[in-house]
Amino acid sequence: MDEKDKKSNQLNIELNEEIAQGIYSNLAVITHSSSEFVVDFVRIMPGIPKANVKSRIILTPEHAKRLLMALQDNVKKFEAIHGNIKNVKSGSNPMIPPMNFGGPTAQA
Repeated sequence: MDEKDKKSNQLNIELNEEIAQGIYSNLAVITHSSSEFVVDFVRIMPGIPKANVKSRIILTPEHAKRLLMALQDNVKKFEAIHGNIKNVKSGSNPMIPPMNFGGPTAQA
């Protein structure tokens, strides 16, 4: 492949400042239909019984599978450098993070 072909196959992705800041999420709710996957990113806080969806991403099944493979690859690379990521305790609901977030309970 010559340089002209390489340049025509490149994708220029732009990231504006607002999006670059990111949105923190500690819960993802995933649903699907026959034609799409919907991933809702939620931020829950301890002691607050209500949480709002911060971002919703809609994917085709093919893109959802590509995302799955990319996440698996990146987790493998992360663990090779930083060690194994702690698994969710068995018997707990993996869909809901612990409300104490692993830290000490605050007292006044």
